[in-house]
This record gives sequence, structure tokens and C-alpha cells, in this order.
Amino acid sequence: MAKLDKFAQWLEREHPDVADSLWEGMEECFTINRLDVPRALHRCVATTNLIESPLSGVRMRTRRVRHWRDKPMVERWVGAAFLTTEKSLRRIMGYRDLWALQAILDGTSPKPLAGRQQAA
Repeated sequence: MAKLDKFAQWLEREHPDVADSLWEGMEECFTINRLDVPRALHRCVATTNLIESPLSGVRMRTRRVRHWRDKPMVERWVGAAFLTTEKSLRRIMGYRDLWALQAILDGTSPKPLAGRQQAA
């Protein structure tokens, strides 16, 4: 964090908005390390791809609809688009370690359950 803070100070001279943005999100940059998330999950939880990819699929499938009649129509179309998009999604890398992330988020110590092996 000290190196990142020093970098933000350097940026502040030429690009103060960028430096402000960096300082604003600095704590979140190290959340994965602070929570001790398994290494196998770092790549998938450190990006917004898990959110952006399905939303992109919904956007692609609903982009031609110009007139939404009412809220139930929007909900039906978006639900159908998510279900169709779901078919093209792949497993996230490290999916076998999601149980450990769940344990961390629940506030319990992540201990392997019987029959589960930790990824090397």
C-alpha cells in the first residue's frame, strides 16, 4: 500500500483526478489479500468479468427492443436473456475453491470438508 500511495502522490502533480480515484479505491485493491482468498480464485474475483459478461449477454439479446410496455415485460425479457446467456457461460477458474470463499464471507474459518481437495 505504501508503494501505491507513493505512486498516487507522483500522479497527483500531473493527473489529480487519477490520483484521487486511486486513493479512493486503494483499500479495496488489497481486499483479496486481507481476506486470505485462495490463490485459485484470485483471478476471477479480482475482476468484474463475472458481472460484466452476463450483463453483456443480456444487453446483446435485448438491444433491439425499443418499446417496453411495462415492468413485467422487462422482467420477462431480462429473465429470458439471462437464461439464454447462462448456456454460453463457462466455469470460473478455481470453482472448486468457492467453498473457501463462502466460509470467509460467512466469517468462519475455511477448512476443507471431507472429500474435498484443495487445489495446488
